[in-house]
Amino acid sequence: MYQPKEYLRHFILFILTLAATTLAGAEWLYGKSIMVGGEHALTWEYFLKSLHFSVPFIGILLIHELGHLFTSIHHRVKSSLPYFIPGWLGFLGALSIGTFGAVIRIKSFINSRKKYFDIGVAGPLAGFVVAVGVLYYGFTNLPDADYIYQIHPEYLDENFQGHSAEEGYITIKIGYNLLFWMMEKGLADPERMPDVSEIIHFPYLFAGYLALFFTALNLLPIGQLDGGHVVFGLFPKHHKQISLFFYSAFIFYAGLGVVNPYDDLSHLLIAIPLYIGFLYICYRKSGLENQTIWTIVLGIVAVQYLLVNIFPSIEGYMGWLFFAFLLGRVMGLNHPEVNGFKPLDRRRQLIGWIAIVIFVMCFTPQPFIIE
Repeated sequence: MYQPKEYLRHFILFILTLAATTLAGAEWLYGKSIMVGGEHALTWEYFLKSLHFSVPFIGILLIHELGHLFTSIHHRVKSSLPYFIPGWLGFLGALSIGTFGAVIRIKSFINSRKKYFDIGVAGPLAGFVVAVGVLYYGFTNLPDADYIYQIHPEYLDENFQGHSAEEGYITIKIGYNLLFWMMEKGLADPERMPDVSEIIHFPYLFAGYLALFFTALNLLPIGQLDGGHVVFGLFPKHHKQISLFFYSAFIFYAGLGVVNPYDDLSHLLIAIPLYIGFLYICYRKSGLENQTIWTIVLGIVAVQYLLVNIFPSIEGYMGWLFFAFLLGRVMGLNHPEVNGFKPLDRRRQLIGWIAIVIFVMCFTPQPFIIE
């Protein structure tokens, strides 16, 4: 089915991505990097330790993509092997997770809602099952509480809190989603459970958390994401409206606080036009009439401005804006049409609703909080 050179190309990308996520894991887990020297230099010992992060993380992504691939093979839909995209940014002095994800490319036309649904939902479900297993292992095999002092011996200094403020330490916390919170409360030993700012140093917890993060992104009920295929299967006549509604809600939440009425007027005179222009670009390929786009964009900005004026502390998560841009400009909000509106069978409908529940349990409004 595939040529030997295809296997070689995809295998090389997989190995490069595994190496990149291992390097990224060393930076997150232990503060070690090949780009620095001294006590922070990455050694072979710490590289091997970091495989405890990269192997489960990349393994979950692999299972996700194989779910898509095997289902497409089952339906005789021609597709590529998984493309893994390495993305280590340590050479720029920036933190990264070592990858921009993985995708398979569908090479043949699909004219069946059932096939779209099956191929779309198989990936997230397969990856989710493995992610839960990784998190179960991580929560039930936490190291002793003093493990964190091996990574941050400075915490033993009674005056560290004062020094940290003066020296400009950056704290990276993860935001909780419902499933992560439930598993922590139900499985973890409270004496050993780390603070949210330290979970990035626990390889299985961090790998599982990132897997839930990517699962939720894929299951957003928008466009041609996996969640979009699910919605298209369940509600074929209303996919466009559902996709547009959730995209607008997503971008509305993401941009809360971008336009702040309490900022200087000179800043607002620049920020508001730029933000309006950004939103217009995001909606430009939605297939809506130009007047409708402007109505939506101006309505979003006006309501955001009003909410912040009433509740000054309210804010969304601006990190989502980049993903919203990719959704609107690259992936699109619409779904390819197929013939007919024959409903899915009950088994597939049940699976579709399970996927929606998984999305609700995995979505994190503020996944990474930097202080």
